[in-house]
Amino acid sequence: MRSQDIEKKNLYEGVKALVDSVESGNKHIHLNQQKLFTLYSIGFQYLLFRSTKKPGAYIIRIEDSSLVNKLSKKAKDLSSRRFLQSLALPRKIKYGKSMFYLDFFHIGSWSLTSEIPKDKIQGALIVKNTSEKPMMELMEDESLEEENPFAQELPKDYFLTSLTEFVPVTITIAYNSEFDNLKELSFPFISKEKEKVRGLTLSKEIDLDQLED
Repeated sequence: MRSQDIEKKNLYEGVKALVDSVESGNKHIHLNQQKLFTLYSIGFQYLLFRSTKKPGAYIIRIEDSSLVNKLSKKAKDLSSRRFLQSLALPRKIKYGKSMFYLDFFHIGSWSLTSEIPKDKIQGALIVKNTSEKPMMELMEDESLEEENPFAQELPKDYFLTSLTEFVPVTITIAYNSEFDNLKELSFPFISKEKEKVRGLTLSKEIDLDQLED
């Protein structure tokens, strides 16, 4: 365990918050805070927990291979890092009675997951980077573009909606993004980032409009 890893208490509370939210009827959840690597650990550990209760197929859809590499090194708990490192190359790994699959936002990577019977899929974790890329720019190379001539016509959120339309539970990690029909959930132990303005450090919790001259 690294010194900067998430505390076990906070990891437990994060997973429990997701469990409670899903049980209360929120099947598609959006984590919109800034701590990408912390949120990934929480989202992944929830998926792992759910897989023990509802065996089946689980999809981890990450924006691109570069982000996979970052998450496998910087996720905030050891088991999340090791699992993704093991999953990265075969993009398919068994855990207990469940099977986990890895794909990316570009549709050329969906060959494995598109073959899974839809009724077998029990959950998905979608992880977006901070960039804003249309589906066309998320193609790995020209050959993939040729295989998917309609990619440029796809909605920009198709990487998400293609799953939410049939997957029972999805957890989407995407900072500063808005999605229809997703329930936003935040964790109190994740504090807001501070931003620097002209040499001053300001907390984003401060409402500048409320300050008097």
